[in-house]
Amino acid sequence: MPTSPSQLETTLTRAWLKRGPLACALWPVSLLFGALGSVRRGLYRANILTSARLPVPVVVVGNIFIGGTGKTPLTIWLVQALREAGMQPGVISRGHGSADRSPRAVTAASTPQQVGDEPLLIFQHGGCPVMVGRDRAQAGRALLAAHPEVDVIVTDDGLQHYALQRDVEIVLFDGRGTGNGWLLPAGPLREPPRRRRDVTVINAAEMSPALASRVAPKNGLVVQMRLAGDAAERLVNRAERLPLAALAQGGQRIVAAAGIGNPQRFFAMLRGAGLRFAELPLPDHHDFLDQPFAALDTDVILITEKDAVKCAQIEHLKDDPRLWVVPVSAHIDGALAQQIVEKCRGRSTA
Repeated sequence: MPTSPSQLETTLTRAWLKRGPLACALWPVSLLFGALGSVRRGLYRANILTSARLPVPVVVVGNIFIGGTGKTPLTIWLVQALREAGMQPGVISRGHGSADRSPRAVTAASTPQQVGDEPLLIFQHGGCPVMVGRDRAQAGRALLAAHPEVDVIVTDDGLQHYALQRDVEIVLFDGRGTGNGWLLPAGPLREPPRRRRDVTVINAAEMSPALASRVAPKNGLVVQMRLAGDAAERLVNRAERLPLAALAQGGQRIVAAAGIGNPQRFFAMLRGAGLRFAELPLPDHHDFLDQPFAALDTDVILITEKDAVKCAQIEHLKDDPRLWVVPVSAHIDGALAQQIVEKCRGRSTA
């Protein structure tokens, strides 16, 4: 029987957390991957490959650990913090799943198929203009042309998109740290863990000194981020809310489903709220067209906001009364935003 993409993803994810037989077999290929990446970065440093600079400061939020580490909540927190500091942020993103090669503005009428689930979620909660496009520099220029009031651009992902110059780099990790410490495909890393950056953010309930030392350059700035949610909202009517504590005491049969890069992080948060449930991990950016909930005999299905933007536009899911969305928000020391603001204001705009 052929291996499905989700089975392959699960196999690799498990292999990347330790240096087992599969990881060791792939290690020679990771050396080639690392060498090619080093050559590519060198070509940009030598200006053999050219990169574009936008007329406003650019802040990149990204990761070197493949898969979800919490970039979208961090991006939403950052644009809100920049606005509170008096700046006018805009966001550019690749737009996972988008078929368009040219820049496309995210609007209230956009669908996840058109612009991607994460940019749509950022638009809904960030309160700022969002533009998607494969070429980040082109997307940035399009955003500035449409919104000349924007004075700082946040790039959702794009850490390895060296064709766009940046003023601040934020590298995000979660509790998995650097996994087995190897580059793809033997490990989960796109780049060496000690690559330069301005800030390291660790998305974890507890940030141990050992974890910080594994993921951050020596003497680099390290900041903790915690994701928290305390209520669920019914998908068919988001105004209908229930505290998670009430769900935990309700005696209902609950399934928690997550189509994100690290579903276990969502499940751990729900367990921390006292909930007991069956787990349904799904592949990252799952499209839900396979109707994964159709055969579930349960009272409540808890889903992430990232999944909710897709489920709300699917006919057989948008009116399913069992579906409840669990919004989360990022909690980060406000001093991080102040440092980013100071660095952005220290750059002269064109």
